[in-house]
Amino acid sequence: MRFQSLVLLSGIVAVVCVRPLAAQTTTGILRGYVTDSGQAPLSGVQLTAHNVANGSDQAVTSQSNGFYALAGLSPGDYDLTVRRVGMVPQRQRVQVQVGAVLTADFRLAASAVEIEAVTVTAATTVETRTSEVATNVTSAQVSNLPTLDRNFLDLAALAPGVLIQNTRLDGQRRTFSAGAQNPEAINVFIDGANYKNDVLQGGVAGQDASRGNPFPLNAVQEFRVLTQNYKAEYQDASSAVIAATTRSGGNSWNGSAFYSGMGTDYIARDSFLASNVAKPDFKRNMLGATLGGPIIRDRLHFFGSYEGNYQNRYATVNYGAATQVDTVDLTRYNGSFLSPFRSNLFFGKLSYTPADHHALELSVNTRAETDIRDFGTHNSYEQADNVNNHVNTAVLKYRGLWGLLLNESSVSLQRYDWNPVPLNPQLVNRNYEGIGILGGYSTEQAFRQDRIAFRNDVTYSGLHWGGAHVVKGGATADVLNYNVAKQLNGNPTFFYNADTALGHYDAPYATPYKATFGFGSPDMAAHNFELGAYLQDDWNPTKHLQINLGLRWDYESDMLNNDYVTPQGVRDSLQLPIFRDSVLFPIGPNYFTDGTQRPPFLGAFQPRLGFSYAFDSEEKTTLFGGFGIFYDRDFYNATLDELYRRQYKVLTYFFSSDGSPTSVSNGQNTIAWQDSYLSKDGLQGLVANGQAPKPEVFLIDNNTRPPMSRQWSVGLRHVQGQFVFSATYAGVRSFNGLSYIFGNRRANGNCCYQNATLPFTNVLLSSDDVRTWYDAFYFKIDRPYRGGHTWSWGAGLSYTRSKAQHIGGDLFSLDHPTVQDYPRLPTTSDERNHVVANWILDFPLGVQFSGLLTLGSGVPYTVTDQRLGAGAGQTQTVYVRPPQYDFLIPNAWAYRDVDLRLRKTLPRVGGTQLSLIAEVYNVFNYHNYGGYGGTIGTDGSLSANYGRPGSIIADPRYAQIGAQYEF
Repeated sequence: MRFQSLVLLSGIVAVVCVRPLAAQTTTGILRGYVTDSGQAPLSGVQLTAHNVANGSDQAVTSQSNGFYALAGLSPGDYDLTVRRVGMVPQRQRVQVQVGAVLTADFRLAASAVEIEAVTVTAATTVETRTSEVATNVTSAQVSNLPTLDRNFLDLAALAPGVLIQNTRLDGQRRTFSAGAQNPEAINVFIDGANYKNDVLQGGVAGQDASRGNPFPLNAVQEFRVLTQNYKAEYQDASSAVIAATTRSGGNSWNGSAFYSGMGTDYIARDSFLASNVAKPDFKRNMLGATLGGPIIRDRLHFFGSYEGNYQNRYATVNYGAATQVDTVDLTRYNGSFLSPFRSNLFFGKLSYTPADHHALELSVNTRAETDIRDFGTHNSYEQADNVNNHVNTAVLKYRGLWGLLLNESSVSLQRYDWNPVPLNPQLVNRNYEGIGILGGYSTEQAFRQDRIAFRNDVTYSGLHWGGAHVVKGGATADVLNYNVAKQLNGNPTFFYNADTALGHYDAPYATPYKATFGFGSPDMAAHNFELGAYLQDDWNPTKHLQINLGLRWDYESDMLNNDYVTPQGVRDSLQLPIFRDSVLFPIGPNYFTDGTQRPPFLGAFQPRLGFSYAFDSEEKTTLFGGFGIFYDRDFYNATLDELYRRQYKVLTYFFSSDGSPTSVSNGQNTIAWQDSYLSKDGLQGLVANGQAPKPEVFLIDNNTRPPMSRQWSVGLRHVQGQFVFSATYAGVRSFNGLSYIFGNRRANGNCCYQNATLPFTNVLLSSDDVRTWYDAFYFKIDRPYRGGHTWSWGAGLSYTRSKAQHIGGDLFSLDHPTVQDYPRLPTTSDERNHVVANWILDFPLGVQFSGLLTLGSGVPYTVTDQRLGAGAGQTQTVYVRPPQYDFLIPNAWAYRDVDLRLRKTLPRVGGTQLSLIAEVYNVFNYHNYGGYGGTIGTDGSLSANYGRPGSIIADPRYAQIGAQYEF
């Protein structure tokens, strides 16, 4: 506690003792050298960056070696003016992008008199000197490329090495992944605010089990996707990072409104839908508006936006020919029922410039969703629950420049609530196996994450030692509270089966043979403090060579229930000879703690090294590379069972007609069925009478380390005219992935030892031995879209050739005794070839044509191989690649998708403009299949379903139409 207090105090001091200012992850840097006509360095040259949109200015003076650095520039267009008495001044239009480091060198000629500035038409918009593997998604791409449901995370696919999850219209947990790691390893920063999901899956707050978007698209200005070798200022990620910046108001009032809609008639037929079944009814309306402008010209500006997503989908319940079980007539539950989804996103920002070189910004974002779902097919409408999802964020930033010192800091507050609530909790859940489910949903959950985050960054560009340096240092301090109410099976589920032997019954489906029921205290809370500090030096030993040196350190006070005390009863029972002598490996003292044996991890030191070398004076051809170590964290829901399962028990009761053991009761006596048990009160009565089954025990290794990756890359970047080419090798090795294994596996390796004298059933032990391997080659071509005139165009193409492998399962590695016993296998994202192309083309008469092309060779699927035998321990898992089809290249692609957008802008009327928009997704209606499987028999024969798809992983062709009004 003394150490934690010291760490907390040092974090507060680091944050408040430096003047408060805005997080550097949302700004860019412009740097370079100023020389005279003889290439001698010029000092005392004033360089002023004038923000075209809001009129603010930022200026620096070149140093003795001619070097200058304009840091902390908000993304946007700037007029950069270069002046010195006795020299011909210059002006250049520069487009600064989020996170970009741009180079602009100037050569000034002598002049006898001061003359007006000369406009230089060539704009500096291409970043060539970064050592990061990064892709900037521009404001033009955000606004004009087709997106399935206006989720800006979808456009992360423009970066090579990135894969998007759950891209269907009904997809949940829409997010992205990279580097053979799962989505939990990524992070997203919006205006510098940390959107990390500490409690649930998905990596991004609000994205777990949601159909919605994390942020309104019409409020996103642009964003940067960093996949390898990002600098030390980024935290809480061992995979890819997105840094996004939002739109701001300018010196003129403007706004927009849009609407787009689609319905059942706009959607092609699912190839797996039976020919005699009508397409499910579906309607989606998306609408939104923006407004921005000056409250005080050049000083105070406002921007606000709204987006709504209103979906009405219908789910059909049809129990088929099996119309009656027991005394229940299932036909009365059949029908088509509304499953509505509603999402409302609001964003507002005030930008204040009290004086040149100072800026204050306050933004507020709220996200509110409801989604009634989880019923349909063979689940009655009674099963429905309402998934409530809310994320509220406020960010206050201040930026100031004092000569060569830039100070940026921010404070942000965020509350994330995820709360699925059953619509009929009073109806017990009845699962008629093989037929369907009736009754209310079994589980209610409420997860809350509160984050207060402080950040301060200082940039100094006046250090000269062996060249020019831009040095940045900073600290982050996040105070977090996690609150969970997790009532798993709080509404019991009763299982019925046609096999009467399961319960010694006389009639199929007459009486339940088992039930699952959760009871106890569902409430948990944890308090966490995260502290980070970094130092970064971008050093130019020569004009051609830049070296990026960085070091980051992170600390977390409560990563794994650090003050948890293992109950003495658990300790004693696990060390009984009857248990220890019967299991494969004894459970060591590293799984027991008295509350002091699980200290916070202090070793999260993360060196970052990068370089770039320009072969020519114009910096058109650059060699770059780097190496770094990156630490992440395990999410709370993956680690809470150690405590949760002690205070809240999810138990399984086995019933029979006479109370004797059955084929599914693991040799234990059952409970003689009585009709009074068919209720929550009935099962609670069994608990009160001491007839509660035994729980499982979860134990976490005290030596568990946070997830970590080592990343390295090397590449070549070349600018040819308006095109930028890059080729990169990227390698990633990740370590310390969390999983659970059986701790009561039998001594012969089979599963699992249980004994009536022990107070538990299974023992689950944590392991941090999950590892991944990733090697990839990225090739990318970009021609930025400029716009502003007829026949403007921009396009990009990325190609990824990769290999992704891992050992271990997901959160549970139960197929082998330990994680290390797993062979190295392909990951679920191991797609060897992946292509993404995008384009925006402007034609005469106000017509714009844009699109996205995605091609993939497909991820492997598993089949069961019985050629060595069909018994336990004899069957093998074989990985098979899916069938591939033609698109430009014969038999090359398992996944093919082309999305198109056509926009017709009508002539302006009184300063306003109307555009008509049509979008078509999967325009060629390709069937992108999934759900493959099958079996190879003992004689080598193939099962009937071998190599045959069971589902589609992307929607058939669908279209939507809309309009946008601008003023």
